[in-house]
Amino acid sequence: MTSNHAIPPEIAQEISRRLAEAEREHKVRILYCCESGSRAWGFASPDSDYDVRFIYVHEEDWYLSFDIERRRDVIEYSIVDEIDCSGWDLRKALYLFTRTNGALLEWLNSPIHYIERGNFAAKLRDLAPRAINNVALCYHYSHMARRNAREYLFRDKVKLKKYFYVLRPLLAIRYIEEGRGIPPVEFEHLVESVAPSDIRQGIASLLAAKRVTPELGLGDPIPEINTFISTETERHGTAFHGQGRPDINERVEVAEELNALFRETIKGEHKGSHPTERY
Repeated sequence: MTSNHAIPPEIAQEISRRLAEAEREHKVRILYCCESGSRAWGFASPDSDYDVRFIYVHEEDWYLSFDIERRRDVIEYSIVDEIDCSGWDLRKALYLFTRTNGALLEWLNSPIHYIERGNFAAKLRDLAPRAINNVALCYHYSHMARRNAREYLFRDKVKLKKYFYVLRPLLAIRYIEEGRGIPPVEFEHLVESVAPSDIRQGIASLLAAKRVTPELGLGDPIPEINTFISTETERHGTAFHGQGRPDINERVEVAEELNALFRETIKGEHKGSHPTERY
């Protein structure tokens, strides 16, 4: 299986233009921007959207406001074409980091970066192994797998592309359970690391079809993959239910590092640094 992470130059240029416009419109500075979704996971279809996600910071005075709790902490744009662009404020991102937010962790580890200014994202990546809660992360992936399996699989005809949205989180859980750390974003790496041998050929065939087909559509269930999904979800049982989230107040050293990173970032230490762009 091969990766398909290339971003067409004209799309990359348009994404860059929109990000610069977002900075001007909202008077913010983008610290980090990446591709999320199927293109980052490595199983995009020819007509897949570009899911552009970013973390931004306001000027320092914005955070020194009595009503900061009521201020909007996301930037979102209506989807009018294949580029879906949105982002989170620095403060929101750091709070979600303390909650082991699975989407944020995937952003930070995406193989496709559009912008990475300074060492903000690198510091969060370095801190993540000490800060995350494995049960909370497994709950995130378990919920994703169960919801997609319940809605799209185990029928006479199944929505074939949804196999990926079930398999990927289930393999991520196996990766965590084996003590390997934060799961890789790329689906192929998960398959190579923890997928049972009896489902690999079925996965390879699905991947090959999805990468060249605009819409996989409905098809016959794949028995060996269905068996794997049922076995895994039954094995999990209620292991990831009702566990709560990590309390950052009990992780004083982590909270102090995040506060230091927050202050360092809003004071503009990296304002003069140039973004690195990788496609």
